[in-house]
Amino acid sequence: MTSKFLLPLTLAAFTPFAALAMPVVGDVIGTDPATATAALEKAGCKVVEFEAEDGKIEAKCTDTATNKLMEVYLDPASGKVVEIKAED
Repeated sequence: MTSKFLLPLTLAAFTPFAALAMPVVGDVIGTDPATATAALEKAGCKVVEFEAEDGKIEAKCTDTATNKLMEVYLDPASGKVVEIKAED
């Protein structure tokens, strides 16, 4: 009977953290700044700025879980995340 309640409690405990996970390659974030900002911030990456780089949109943002500055590269046509890396 105890194990019947353990799994739901475990899942409930980790649900808030899953909602704040960084985006991953393949996620569709959007092509316009307002949509992309909203999607990134919902994923736990507070946007600092956008800029064009090598034919992609680069979103510089702070990972709210680790407080690290990240670079999220988007395909300008589809809005998909094509690369993510820590800022140099």
